[in-house]
Amino acid sequence: MPPRLATRDLAYQAAPVSVPVAPVRSGPSVKALADAVSARVGATRFNLWFQGHATFVPHSDRVIVAARNQHTQEWLEHTFGAAVRSAVAEVYGSDTALHWTVEGALSEEAQNAEPEAPSEDKKSAKRGTEGARREDKKVEAPRSALPQVDLFGDPVAQPKPKVKRPDPEAEALARPMASQRTGRRWKSLADFVSGPCNRVAHASGLSVVEEPGQGANPLVIHGPVGTGKTHLLEGIFAGLKRQSDQRPCYVTAEEFTTRFVQASRLGKMSAFRRQFRECTTLLLDDLHFLASKKATQEEFLHTFDALVADGRQVVVTTDCHPRLADELMPELLDRLLGGAVWGLLPPDPETRLEILRKKSCGAGPAIPDAVLKTLANTLRGNVRELEGAVNSLRHYAKVTGRPADMATAREALGDLLRHAVRVVTVADVDAAVCTTLRLAAGTLQSKARTWAVSHPRMVAIYLARKHTAATYGEVSKHFGAKTHSTAVAAEKKVREWVEKNASVAIGDREWPVKELIDRIERELQR
Repeated sequence: MPPRLATRDLAYQAAPVSVPVAPVRSGPSVKALADAVSARVGATRFNLWFQGHATFVPHSDRVIVAARNQHTQEWLEHTFGAAVRSAVAEVYGSDTALHWTVEGALSEEAQNAEPEAPSEDKKSAKRGTEGARREDKKVEAPRSALPQVDLFGDPVAQPKPKVKRPDPEAEALARPMASQRTGRRWKSLADFVSGPCNRVAHASGLSVVEEPGQGANPLVIHGPVGTGKTHLLEGIFAGLKRQSDQRPCYVTAEEFTTRFVQASRLGKMSAFRRQFRECTTLLLDDLHFLASKKATQEEFLHTFDALVADGRQVVVTTDCHPRLADELMPELLDRLLGGAVWGLLPPDPETRLEILRKKSCGAGPAIPDAVLKTLANTLRGNVRELEGAVNSLRHYAKVTGRPADMATAREALGDLLRHAVRVVTVADVDAAVCTTLRLAAGTLQSKARTWAVSHPRMVAIYLARKHTAATYGEVSKHFGAKTHSTAVAAEKKVREWVEKNASVAIGDREWPVKELIDRIERELQR
């Protein structure tokens, strides 16, 4: 049963029809038919279900009952069909047909119901229709609605019309993306400090700006936090934005996912696809955010294929090599590996010094080059840590009114310098693993494939990638492997152990992987 509709006047008033209907049958008025229906179903039920929700339209050979919508039409026909049919037979004769429809379809049905009449007949029909309507209006003059009162006889206040609240999802979908917002300060490739740790990735970004879509497509840039992935992506976007024939689109994976979900719920997938498939270059930051989101990955895969098929550039960044991302779809992984995949490493001492020099330029107390060299040799974190050190030192010097010399730096950055991690090499990791597990020196370089050797070697490769700046090739070479794929597979396997909190057999003992790694890392800190 549909929801209860509000009652109207006791006198039946025909609801307005969307288009004029002609010809109208002469004879008994609509009021007579309404009274006949009301007598059969009862005045209360008639005013509840027919008043203002259905219209009786008599024709030459039938009577049409036009409801406001499909739901109301089905309900009235099912509940009161027999009563209305009996009333039509009483008022217009038993040979008159009864037809149920919806107001929107009434004009089309009326045109199909009668053949087109000559011009004179049309005029007569029109005059007859207008006369019948004037007669009905005279008979059916609406009575003034009785005021509603409560149990104590006080008038009841009319309810205020509900204000339609805006749909937050529709508003969010209509908001411009990050690439379209004005006022945002985009980083430039000219401000990017290149060095041995990021030179190839930086050169690839420059080639995309110079010739988008002509080089490796897609371009995948991966690396740990704070190594410059987003800086490169923003620099590529800013460079393309200055070209009049380019329409680049910069979006984070989180924003791509949010817009995809909103478009799916609101049924606006075509508009969503136009946003990303009509651009000349798509720049997606933090691809790893799509892990475990299969539907979003599928949509991105289709967008990816559409852009690459048209020769348009795609650039993505992620926190690890695509082969180490287990939760990416195999089809998407295959597409990513079909382009150029370049990694970013933590900055080396020379690059750290150049970063500190660039960050120390501008307004504020000048920092001597000797202080910057000391910080570059002491701090071995990412770019944000170096930038934070410069900002802290300059702010401390400005507040205290002292020069930004080494003494001021020790006071301002005491905690940071105290917790600076020392340089760790692959050999240090090798020695720490052998010391923790009481293995002889050189055991991890042997060709043995027993668990007593292979499992410690895999853990050592995982820690070497975590705590050193060595490449897969350098790590594989140290542990006697022929190709870097050995190091890639070992790191991936140990990551699975850590995520599953598994235990591994080493010799005659079962080691919880997290506990074993914690012991080795404490050994490294000595």
